[in-house]
Amino acid sequence: MKNVKSLLSATFALFAFAAIAQDFSDPKFAVWGETVEERRQNMLTSSFLKEACDNKNYNQGSAYFKELIEKCPAATMNTYVNGTKLFKSKIARAKSVAEKEALVDSLLLCYDLRNQYFGNHSKYGSAYILDRKAREVLNYRPSDRAAIRKAFREAIEAGGDNTDPETVVAYFSNLCDDYKNTDEVVADEVIAEYDRLTPFFTQNPEGAEFKKQFDASFGLSGVASCENLEKLFSERLAAAPDDESVLSQAVALMSRAGCDSEFYFEVAEKYYEVKPQTETALFLAKAFQGKGDFAKASKYLNEAMEAEQDPAEQQKLLVRIALVNLASNNASAAAAAARQARDLNPEDGVPYFVLAQCYGISAGNCGGFAGQAAFWVAYDTMTKAVELLPEDSEYMPHARTALGQFRSRFPSNEECFFNELQEGARYTVTCGLAAGIATTVRPR
Repeated sequence: MKNVKSLLSATFALFAFAAIAQDFSDPKFAVWGETVEERRQNMLTSSFLKEACDNKNYNQGSAYFKELIEKCPAATMNTYVNGTKLFKSKIARAKSVAEKEALVDSLLLCYDLRNQYFGNHSKYGSAYILDRKAREVLNYRPSDRAAIRKAFREAIEAGGDNTDPETVVAYFSNLCDDYKNTDEVVADEVIAEYDRLTPFFTQNPEGAEFKKQFDASFGLSGVASCENLEKLFSERLAAAPDDESVLSQAVALMSRAGCDSEFYFEVAEKYYEVKPQTETALFLAKAFQGKGDFAKASKYLNEAMEAEQDPAEQQKLLVRIALVNLASNNASAAAAAARQARDLNPEDGVPYFVLAQCYGISAGNCGGFAGQAAFWVAYDTMTKAVELLPEDSEYMPHARTALGQFRSRFPSNEECFFNELQEGARYTVTCGLAAGIATTVRPR
């Protein structure tokens, strides 16, 4: 205590020395008090508050803070900057729930007072203050869902177009959580807020990553049913039928929701008209493939292939062309596209996956030993696919199953013997889409 008193005495002495040159009767010091002595004392108290916070003397600091907000609440923003540090430190050291709750109240009051007196600050005004307050409410009052929503709404209203994208996402994700986990929020409110806040990301293109999180929250909320989405986007597209951003949103969200209505496909095709890019063509092709409309899928892929010059994008298109043809039982066309895709990117496992199946299909149509032998190549090719495909690939389970199926179609020992072939010998396939490819003799 003796050391603290010495420190404060030294601080007071320095302040008193500096104050000699100060004319506290100057009107600029009026915010510090009515009289010269009050102003001098309050400025000293402000200095003591900072000292107390720096020295972790939080109880004494609380007394200084209380004195300042009673006597000169509009004097300096530092009162509230130091007050925030003070109360957050005390919260971390609270010994009971009741004590912690009281301190959280004090912390939030600190933000409210700062906003009241310094909300018009050019850099750290209401938008900044209310943003920080909202994060504190979320951190210290996680169960008070209504307070969280209210705090974030106030922050977004104050920030306008300059609101931190992270703040918008934090608010909306919590709103979606409340819809899923409480009865405080209804579906119409979530949809309305999604519609209201979406333009924010158009005006803030640097928030692209946050836009993905924003859409994901909506998509996973349970409110984004096909019925609700169709209602939302039919109204928005009626007003702006060629709006690329609206079309993009509609396609992404309705795709995530697994929609397959006529409206969904109309929107998807409209999006391609507005944005005829490879990415859009790939999306449409996959959607129409899933619907069983292989002609439509091929149409968009072929159009994109004619226009695309980038080999990497061409490879993606060829992979989808191969998959569409495989799904439509056109093994020869699927194999041709898969070979081209493989040549453009030998490290992509999907072309090998398609080729292996094409070899297996044609081998099955050959008959006799020549057909059985072709399954060696089908097996080899599918092994390569398994080697290259990521573990979480949607094709991996099918690829592993196919390996067992192909092996079961290998020639037996007797059949190899009668054809004068020994295990390990080289053999060139003579039948099907694998004709001309050399492989190794292996009995099943």
